[in-house]
Amino acid sequence: MVLFRLGIRVASLFHSKAKKWVFGRRNILKRLRQVIPPNQKIIWVHCASLGEFEQGRPVIEQLKKDYPTHAVLLTFFSPSGYEAQKNYSGADWVFYLPMDSASNARDFLEIVQPVLVIFVKYEFWYYYLKKIKYRNIPLILISALFRKDMSFFKWYGGLQCKILSRFNHLFVQNEASLLMLEKIGLSSIASVCGDTRFDRVIEIANTTQALPLIEKFLADSPSLIAGSTWPEDEIVIQKSFTILKTEKPKLIIAPHEINETHIAALKSLFPNSILYSQLNISNTPAAPILIIDNIGMLSKLYKYATITYVGGGMKVKGIHNVLEPAVFGKPVIFGPFYKKYSEAIGLVISGGGLSFIDSENTGKPLAEIVERLMSNKTEYLERSNAAANFVADNTGATQKIIRYIQENRLLTN
Repeated sequence: MVLFRLGIRVASLFHSKAKKWVFGRRNILKRLRQVIPPNQKIIWVHCASLGEFEQGRPVIEQLKKDYPTHAVLLTFFSPSGYEAQKNYSGADWVFYLPMDSASNARDFLEIVQPVLVIFVKYEFWYYYLKKIKYRNIPLILISALFRKDMSFFKWYGGLQCKILSRFNHLFVQNEASLLMLEKIGLSSIASVCGDTRFDRVIEIANTTQALPLIEKFLADSPSLIAGSTWPEDEIVIQKSFTILKTEKPKLIIAPHEINETHIAALKSLFPNSILYSQLNISNTPAAPILIIDNIGMLSKLYKYATITYVGGGMKVKGIHNVLEPAVFGKPVIFGPFYKKYSEAIGLVISGGGLSFIDSENTGKPLAEIVERLMSNKTEYLERSNAAANFVADNTGATQKIIRYIQENRLLTN
């Protein structure tokens, strides 16, 4: 941890994200003391980044409804999560998590005095979890996912297993994760609960409002909406659109990063495109391609797709959220790197997801899938229904977690 602290301070001199990580933690304990009142019943929820927040959000919002006298402190490790949700109204306070150390963990817990701690999916900080356990504060992990290649299950994983044993309960996403925990003797404090993101995307779909500019741009034309894309995805999409034999659908791209450099590169790659910021309701320029140059629209945008593409799957790191388009009953296409993500695997098995391999970046495999879905109405409807049913069949994780908290009286004096 000392080496990590030194490394990120050096990186902050050159990298904007590392700089935010460092500056966001300056005087953080002092700032916490200034805003956290004494004798407040606080639920502390910690997320690594934005993806984990989306898993924690349904639980946070249900707890706020069921326990209105309790406050919520939401913490993030990554600037990606904090910067996007620092004004999230569902929490009473949003902060970075101070660096993991014996003194920071002690001081943080002394200031916050949480009555319940919820960690989301990952993030196993040694000192925080140790001192939470010593203080007998209820501690649960939600939407967890374990794979055999993780350090917990290696010959050197004894310390990591001890860290896991400090949780009161581990809510895992699937049976495979439970079996892995059984091998290290932790199945007695674990249960299969599912992924709370299914509940979250259902909520988004039920509350999605119209996007008039998108409706005007599409004008009832078929569309491919590509979300959370990286340059690797965008090159393949561009090449596939040049070789499509059927009538080309309109293309909307919502890139993962919207900095000026990336948007300029997209404009160069798609010269006949326009930016969302250039649209207005009275005068929408005619163009076949739209680039979304803002944050926060994507989950609503998928509603207007005929076919969807989720980015990230062309990189080893893996794909982004495939549930956001699937909940609207849209076939979901993505690259080959998806097998670390149980929801993507399940979507493919159900028939609602389609993965392709294009090692030479020709665009041909993607073009073939798009052409098939555009021309074969029977297959299109089957895959659309499969996507929607896959999401609907996997909801309910949030209520299982809330029920555990209620039945074990974790928030009752």
